[in-house]
Amino acid sequence: MRILLYSGKGGVGKTSVAAATGLHLARRGYKTLVMSVDPAHSLADSFALKTSLFDAATADPYAVRPNLDVQEVNIQLEIKRHWQEISSYVTSVLRTSGLSDVEAEEMAILPGMEELSAMMYVNQYRRGKTYDVIVLDCAPTAESLRFISMPTTLEWYMKHIFTVERNVLKAIRPIANKLSPVELPNDSYFANVLELFGKIEGIDSLLEDPQATSVRLVTNAERMVMRETQRAFVYFSLHGLTVDNIIVNRVLPPEADGFFRGWREAQAAVIGEMTGYFDPVPLRQAPLFNEEVMGIERLDRLAEVLYSTDEDPALVTRDERPYTFGKNEVRLLLPFAVKGEVGLFKKGDELVVEVGTLRRHVGLPTSMAALEPARARLEDRTLVVEMRPLA
Repeated sequence: MRILLYSGKGGVGKTSVAAATGLHLARRGYKTLVMSVDPAHSLADSFALKTSLFDAATADPYAVRPNLDVQEVNIQLEIKRHWQEISSYVTSVLRTSGLSDVEAEEMAILPGMEELSAMMYVNQYRRGKTYDVIVLDCAPTAESLRFISMPTTLEWYMKHIFTVERNVLKAIRPIANKLSPVELPNDSYFANVLELFGKIEGIDSLLEDPQATSVRLVTNAERMVMRETQRAFVYFSLHGLTVDNIIVNRVLPPEADGFFRGWREAQAAVIGEMTGYFDPVPLRQAPLFNEEVMGIERLDRLAEVLYSTDEDPALVTRDERPYTFGKNEVRLLLPFAVKGEVGLFKKGDELVVEVGTLRRHVGLPTSMAALEPARARLEDRTLVVEMRPLA
């Protein structure tokens, strides 16, 4: 199964591009799902489905065309399906602070629940071989990073915290529940957490496999948006995902003149810069249409511009892994980082790399787990970390 992940700055047209790609894939015979991972869903609106503002019809796969389904993860339904024990406990805690039942239930929707629910569906469809291609319409960059980092975060929690927390609370629960007005979480709470982890187990390897997952960054020909796209490229690379395409959306046509001439020239200059920045990752352009891209007919028009009739968006076009391990050496692709922005240190069997405000834990293979970082250099847009035994 192929996963095509579309991300970028808010408002650049990710949803339209993802929807158009889904249509093209379905037309080529792939059993395709376009899934919205953005809490502010607009996928049903993009296809102009006749649903109400808050209709839950697309909470499960909803057929749009032969071979094409769409899905918008509905967190309220997901809580009832998967998060009941966790949500119930958090709600009971919040009630003790004086919140009403309704307020407590709303506050009990914790950050990350929606992203993990989407991860569970992707893993479920992979295991069941339900679809050939899943197109993920992701939230703006920061939320997208939370989505892809969730498996690593949960795995770290399960490895380092879960068992200790469960055993400690089990030991002190009888006494603590007599002294405190808030009951500690019971065994069913931890069983729910364990069950959830089992449902996403293995998804991190799937996302980091360039033969399975490709990231496509959608951008506009504006300098501020370009800089956000550069940061996103670094962030996804640092998390081990391969970016294989940059889609520049809403490009003014060459004949644009008069009022739009200066804007067109500025776009052309930015596209020229992008070509140099992202090389060898190819740039693909989509024009600014003279009407809103909404509904299947207009999405089909966008697909025709993005892809030639015989082009297959599901093909693997770039399989360069963002980080690789050599003999006593770790190489991480960091195309836009500069020397003063990069920091690194060793923690246990992990190499921790910091770029700006982002931190990534890179698990080291067994053969390198006992080594320490000795030197690091930026070389040809790659961070090279030399590992040596402790003196």
